[in-house]
Amino acid sequence: MTRLCQTEGLTEDQSEILKAVRVFVDEQIIPVAQELEHSDTYPQEIIDGLKELGVFGLTIPEEFGGLGESLLTYALVVEEIARGWMSVSGVINTHFIVAYLLMQHGTEEQKQKYLPRMATGEVRGAFSMSEPGLGSDVSAVSTKATKQADGSYSITGQKMWLTNGATSTLVALLVKTDEGAESVYKNMTTFLVEKEAGFGETAQGVTVPGKIDKMGYKGVETTELILENHQIAADQILGGEPGKGFFQMMDGVEVGRVNVAARACGLAWRGFELGVAYAQQRKTFGKVIADHQAVLFRIAEMATKVEVAHNMMVRAARLKDTGRRMDVEAGMAKMVASEYANEVVEDSFRIHGGYGYSKEYEIERLMREVKFMLIGEGTSDIQKMIIGRSLLKDYKLK
Repeated sequence: MTRLCQTEGLTEDQSEILKAVRVFVDEQIIPVAQELEHSDTYPQEIIDGLKELGVFGLTIPEEFGGLGESLLTYALVVEEIARGWMSVSGVINTHFIVAYLLMQHGTEEQKQKYLPRMATGEVRGAFSMSEPGLGSDVSAVSTKATKQADGSYSITGQKMWLTNGATSTLVALLVKTDEGAESVYKNMTTFLVEKEAGFGETAQGVTVPGKIDKMGYKGVETTELILENHQIAADQILGGEPGKGFFQMMDGVEVGRVNVAARACGLAWRGFELGVAYAQQRKTFGKVIADHQAVLFRIAEMATKVEVAHNMMVRAARLKDTGRRMDVEAGMAKMVASEYANEVVEDSFRIHGGYGYSKEYEIERLMREVKFMLIGEGTSDIQKMIIGRSLLKDYKLK
C-alpha cells in the first residue's frame, strides 16, 4: 500500500476490487506494456484478463449481468489501469460511456438487448461525436440522418477520432436530424449503430478505413468512421425519441471527463513512482540525486500535484454518483488532472536526465502518452470556458 492516491470511505467490495486490479496491473500489464506499446500491438491477453475480472461490466446493474458498481469505483479502477498503461484504460473508456448512455437514456428493450452482452465484453462499445472539420464545437456536426418514407433513417457522413473504432461492435453515433426545432441542439439524435469488428466495410454503408498513426496512445486503435446511406431502423435511436442526442451526449461527456481525469491521475502516479525510484538509484557528486535539494523539492511538488489531482477526480465522481449536474466539477477535475499529470511526468523525465530520452526507460512512453490528456474530452481552454460561464451564473450580481 502506497501513501499517495488513497481514497477514504470505500466499502469492502470497492477495496477488494481495487486490490485485484492493482495486482493485475503489477503482474500482467506493467511487465509487457513497453514492448506492446513500442510495437503498437493490441493487448488482447490483457483485455481477456479484464473481462475475467468483470471490468467491462463494472457499472452495469446486476440485473443485466454486471457488478453494479458506482462511477467512483470505475474511476478508481481506471486510475489503477492507467498507472500500468494508459492505452488499456482507453479500451474500456468508450465502452463504459456507451453502457452509461444505455443505462441512463436507453429504452427497456435497448437495455435488455445490449447490456448483458456488454457486461461480458461480447459487445464492445465506441462513442462518436467528432468529425474531421470540428473539434469541441458539437453544434457543427454535419453527419446527417434523413428520415425515410417507412420511418427508418439513412445516415451519411464522416466521423473522426473513434477510440476502439475497429474492435467495437456498437457505436453511439451523434448525427443531425431535422426535427423542426429552432435550436440546433434539439435537432441532434444519438443512434446505436451495430457493426462487425475489423477494418473495411463492417456493416451496410459503414466503413472503418484503418488506424490513425499517433505519437502515443498506441496499442488501442483510433479510427475514422465513414457512413454512406447506412440504413437504420428508428428503434435504434437511443431512448426511442429523436432530438435528444446532444443532451444525452453531454451527459456522457461528463463521465468521460471524469474518466480522462482518472487516466491522468494514473499517469501522474506512475510518473511519480518512476521519478522517486530513479532519484534514489542515480548518483552524482558522491550521493544519490534524491539528496540534492533541487531534486528533493521536485519530488515534493510532484507528490502534492498527484494528491490534488486524485482528490479532485474523486470528488467529481462522487458528485456524479449522486445524480447531480457536475459539469463544473468534471471540468475542473479534468483540467487540473491533465495539466498536473503533464507537469509531474515532465519532472520525472527531468529527474531521469539523458536516460529519460531512451526508449528503454518507461518514462519515455509516459511523456508521449500524457500529451493526450491535454486534448481528450476537451482541451483545458474548453474546460475553462465551461467553468467560467457556470461560475458567472452562480455568482451573478444581484
